[in-house]
Amino acid sequence: MSAEKLAFMIGLLGSVHCIGMCGPLAFAVPSLKQGWFFLVADKLIYQLGRIIAYCLLGIVIGLIGKQIWLAGFQQGISILSGILIVMAACSRLFKLSFLNSNPSFILAPFNRMFNYALKHKANHLIIGFINGFLPCGFVYLALAAALNTESVQGSVTYMFWFGLGTLPLMFIATLGLGFTGAMLRRKINRVVPYLMLFIGVWFILRGLALDIPYLSPASSAAGTSICK
Repeated sequence: MSAEKLAFMIGLLGSVHCIGMCGPLAFAVPSLKQGWFFLVADKLIYQLGRIIAYCLLGIVIGLIGKQIWLAGFQQGISILSGILIVMAACSRLFKLSFLNSNPSFILAPFNRMFNYALKHKANHLIIGFINGFLPCGFVYLALAAALNTESVQGSVTYMFWFGLGTLPLMFIATLGLGFTGAMLRRKINRVVPYLMLFIGVWFILRGLALDIPYLSPASSAAGTSICK
């Protein structure tokens, strides 16, 4: 699976979770003009704001990742990323709530920014942009994968495809069509930890460079790109 397809699938599956977490925030943003055209345009612009935020995070993580690659630590970072993802997956599988929740002091600044933006009737692009920085396990998962790319461009591209994956369900949900019911969300959320576990183990194997074709290439091959 290519990096872009992996990023898109993480975003698509993650968006089911996002509807429950970010949906209420998105629903709270009113359209400033009446009519279906303006409603659809506003919600698309909101999603664009989120994707721009993800791409900006991609630039930051790409700059960090580039320095790691230049220093020759990419295999160690791949292993560390994999371990953290496996830990996050296990926390979901074993329902360790203290690892799955965001502390209130982290969420408080975002709540204040949202309230300020809504109070001053900021446009949907700005509010979507703020939403993109909201702490989220799936964004962390995408950033961990983007960190293992070999360039800033690769990291930004990865985060763009992740954002694009979140767009369809989030867009439909913000239109208020109720595309995903609670039962469907629960079923997909049960699958997500196993996907995280698979990705985490894959990163660990890539970092170990066990000379297993495709799964764990030798260090010379693994050094070309973790996410190829």
